[in-house]
Amino acid sequence: MERERSKKEILLRLKRIEGQLRGLQRMVEEDAPCQDILMQMAAATAALKKAGMVVIQTYMQECLNKTPKGQGDKKGESLQELQTAISRYMDWA
Repeated sequence: MERERSKKEILLRLKRIEGQLRGLQRMVEEDAPCQDILMQMAAATAALKKAGMVVIQTYMQECLNKTPKGQGDKKGESLQELQTAISRYMDWA
């Protein structure tokens, strides 16, 4: 249930971002002022970062908590994968 709610939240955020990007395309086509375009780009970037954080939080809550006790190696692998993903995300963000 929690996963389904998180999935819906992420998809909703991505759809909003898609709308922001379409708006940015129109702004460029219509020769909007540079400062307005940059402000909207900053808003879209912030929205993408927030969506990424929701993905990270969901992974932490669902995947790491589901690793059965006594399977330390598996939990360690999951943690390493998460650290790698976060590192890549932070390089982008």
